[in-house]
Amino acid sequence: MPSFLWRLWPGLVLILFPSTLADDKESSLLQDWHDVWLFRFFLNMLGYATIIIPGYFLIGYFKRINYLETGRGICYPVIKACVFGSESKTGLLDDVSIAQRNDADSGSSARQAFKLVFCAAGLQVSYLTWGVLQERVMTRSYGASTPEEEGERFKDSQFLVFMNRILALTVSGLWCLLFKQPRHGAPMYKYSFASLSNVLSSWCQYEALKYISFPTQVLAKASKVIPVMLMGKIVSHKSYEYWEYLTAALISLGVSMFLLTSTTGKHPSTVTTFSGVVILGGYIVFDSFTSNWQDNLFKYKMSSVQMMFGVNLFSCLFTVGSLLEQGAFFDSLAFMTRHSEFAFHAVLLSVCSACGQLFIFYTIAQFGAAVFTIIMTLRQAIAILLSCFLYGHVVTMVGGFGMAVVFLALFLRVYARIRMKAGRRAQQPQVQKV
Repeated sequence: MPSFLWRLWPGLVLILFPSTLADDKESSLLQDWHDVWLFRFFLNMLGYATIIIPGYFLIGYFKRINYLETGRGICYPVIKACVFGSESKTGLLDDVSIAQRNDADSGSSARQAFKLVFCAAGLQVSYLTWGVLQERVMTRSYGASTPEEEGERFKDSQFLVFMNRILALTVSGLWCLLFKQPRHGAPMYKYSFASLSNVLSSWCQYEALKYISFPTQVLAKASKVIPVMLMGKIVSHKSYEYWEYLTAALISLGVSMFLLTSTTGKHPSTVTTFSGVVILGGYIVFDSFTSNWQDNLFKYKMSSVQMMFGVNLFSCLFTVGSLLEQGAFFDSLAFMTRHSEFAFHAVLLSVCSACGQLFIFYTIAQFGAAVFTIIMTLRQAIAILLSCFLYGHVVTMVGGFGMAVVFLALFLRVYARIRMKAGRRAQQPQVQKV
């Protein structure tokens, strides 16, 4: 980023936040302006724009000159894969999307149940561990030898996102090299949409912990089933049955009741709460778009690991570019060298994230975004139950009722799906006769 822009930030801070920064000195502004989350978000977006905008014009240029027909040379295969892809989407709908989603029709119910349990268990283990580490890294200090010492806190959420994505890229890349994958057909640039929203949702998730409590963040995650379904209608043009909306609302309501009545603690200030709510709102929007865009991309012929590689490739490109432009990349590395405990936590956090992504992509490919969100919603309830069991938290009557609502909603959802599939099987012979 040009150096003259850095000198403008103190003035912009005074204009946009006069009530909070009017009494500060200019030297304090130079040191503390980056503590305002809105500026950190704006800086990150500027970094991403330096990659997205040139890429947008390049893609438009290659399409405008009909490069697929006129292009030649060494770069032709790369440009073709990135801009045009190798196969059309419409010819692969029956081959991939429908074939994978309708495994229940061709395979046994026991096999489908095993797949669902496998996905749910993998997501639970990966992200329960990841949640514990996430809270440790973002809310606790490092380097304090005694309780009286303050230590040093790590503040750059984007570097943690980069750490998660670089390991996931490595794992998925090695997997693609070692195991045979289907011929890739999607234009590579289409991964950038899910990648950008994924990076932003992850940044919001880390950043929110600076302004709100972890239980509040869990509450917001537990209530995102309906936004995902609404995003599915916008992005993938999906249609849902009335019982899907009803059960999604019941799940969100039940988990919310349990979390609200089972959480105790001091409430943050009004300003902090507002900032946290805004960041969580961004997380829900970005995360809902990510899962549905990935769900739509699976209409191309690709494996879950290929999806993981494509999304994380752009995520690494976005984050490392932004970190280098801000000068924050080497500062974060220096923090890792000063605190070996943080380095261990960051690596373990990345391992859990990489494993979790494998389960995410596989679950979305097999069962869709809505089912994936239900599994992740259940994770919130399981986390609270484990906390009550291990640390002796008391479950109130309202909280217990909330859990009963969740399981009732899940029973209704499973029952409705079984009835719907049975109705389709009953109608299928009649359609064939006609």
